Amino acid sequence: MKTAPAPLEIVAADGFELITADGRRLIDGMASWWSVCHGYGQPHVVEAVQQQLVRMPHVMFGGITHEPAERLASRLVTLLPGDLDHVFFADSGSVAVEVAMKMAIGYWQRHGKPTRNRFVAFDHAYHGDTTGAMSLCDPNRSMHASYGDAILTQRHCALPTDEVSTEVFARLLEQRRDTIAAVVLEPLVQGAGGMRFHDPETVARVRSLCDEFDVLMIADEIATGFGRTGTMFAIDACDVVPDILCAGKALTAGTMTMAVTVARQNVFDAFWSDHAEDALMHGPTFMANPLACAAANASLDLFETEPRVQQAREMEAQLRTGLEPCRDLPGVVDVRCRGAIGVIQVDRLPDVEQLRQRFVDAGIWLRPFGDCIYMTPPLNLPRELVDQLCSVVVTEVTRAFKEALAR
Repeated sequence: MKTAPAPLEIVAADGFELITADGRRLIDGMASWWSVCHGYGQPHVVEAVQQQLVRMPHVMFGGITHEPAERLASRLVTLLPGDLDHVFFADSGSVAVEVAMKMAIGYWQRHGKPTRNRFVAFDHAYHGDTTGAMSLCDPNRSMHASYGDAILTQRHCALPTDEVSTEVFARLLEQRRDTIAAVVLEPLVQGAGGMRFHDPETVARVRSLCDEFDVLMIADEIATGFGRTGTMFAIDACDVVPDILCAGKALTAGTMTMAVTVARQNVFDAFWSDHAEDALMHGPTFMANPLACAAANASLDLFETEPRVQQAREMEAQLRTGLEPCRDLPGVVDVRCRGAIGVIQVDRLPDVEQLRQRFVDAGIWLRPFGDCIYMTPPLNLPRELVDQLCSVVVTEVTRAFKEALAR
């Protein structure tokens, strides 16, 4: 934007800090959009990537396989619940969602129901920036709303959090079941749509109604996967198994782009055939990139050997205590925390660029958006740095709102 200040130039990242061109060190309270789950320059991840770089940085995944991909796939399906046993490697979170949509449509085509090619998503949803993924985002309250009918039209409704919204959701599935391929859900936390939380019972309710009306369920865990909400995957707290699950962001510990779309056996079986036309014809050039697989395997090593998920659970209480003073500020709507996620929701943000600059001047990096000031730090951010993040946020948000009232 012409009116926006110049972006902040970062020349290095070290541990939990970003280093600016003029030598300042900023605590990264966003883990580079949820992804740097172990901090920057983690030695085990760096070594794994360096070794893989020497051996084989890339090879096509068409008609070829390799050990890093096979090992990663086997480890992921061991971590995931139920029979989520078939892994498709994608380039990014948005692509993983596109592949999930393609799987769901293809599933029904191969069951003789080609009209089932639309999706149900929820108010405040965000599922990515590519064309298909955009169609799943809230059509009125997302950054894609201005594209209107240039993208596919899907069905949107409120999450089934109470009796009324559950009835609306159930009626939609019943009335549109001949056209619906799947319901797409961000379990427990709706991310870029407003950092909104819902409970495990809501996710279980979605699963139950999908079963009742014979609709597939897709869990978008791009943001919530790998410990962020206090369990390895958000669905682990919900006691459900989606038909398809998407994961990314923290998959490679923020080292490079990679995502996966994981399907249950019934979905995989629809494509398993002697006939080429039954195959899922989708093949990104860099799918199963060996460097990314090496980084992901190294990241999973750290989840096995270090208490990352426990650290996320413990951070929740610390964030809640640290951010609570903002609750009584005029203009603050809510303060909420889940796992390693802290959110201050306001009725409207004060001068957002000024607030970002104040955070930088105070030695932290956060990027407020919409009506939220939020943090998603590395899962192993030391307690004293979590306290520092919260202290700066409380101080600067209080200051910003007091100045706004004075005007």
